[in-house]
Amino acid sequence: MKAYRVSLWFPLVALLLAATHLTIEYVSGGVQSHHLLNDATLPAISNWFELVTLPLLGLALAKYAQLQPAHIVRLATVPVSLLPGLIGAVCYGAVFAASFALGQMTLTTVLFFGLLPCAVLFPLYRLHYISGFTVAMTFTFGGILPLVIAAALALVSWCSRFIIARVVTGWRKYRASPAQPL
Repeated sequence: MKAYRVSLWFPLVALLLAATHLTIEYVSGGVQSHHLLNDATLPAISNWFELVTLPLLGLALAKYAQLQPAHIVRLATVPVSLLPGLIGAVCYGAVFAASFALGQMTLTTVLFFGLLPCAVLFPLYRLHYISGFTVAMTFTFGGILPLVIAAALALVSWCSRFIIARVVTGWRKYRASPAQPL
């Protein structure tokens, strides 16, 4: 029974976050829509979608946290092993969103293209990275665009790490095999 209650905290907090954000937008002039790639010729996506995406992301993160091994130390029902990635993704997303909101386009561009090396170095395909990045950028970009960016980066991260792992494994097998006479 306790595991059931624990799994509902993340989606409820995400729903509360989305409802608070949308209420603030609604009261201050209307709920915003964001164009893809900040280009007015491309379709706009409404922030109302975050009422669906953020709770679903929270539910997926809660399930992911429960599936972590039981021997991992937990802090407030979150495995401690997930916290560095979650906090790092939140910080990166928050700085990215703040730089865009403040009009610092040079910094925004550097951070955007800095996501590609991060995708190779870190396992951005894991759910806590995706969740942290999406939640941190929600107040600036809504609930869909950060999720699309995070999903694309997750694909790049998984593919690059898969290829690098295959190359390293092949290299180790090649190095371990005995030398063939000519």
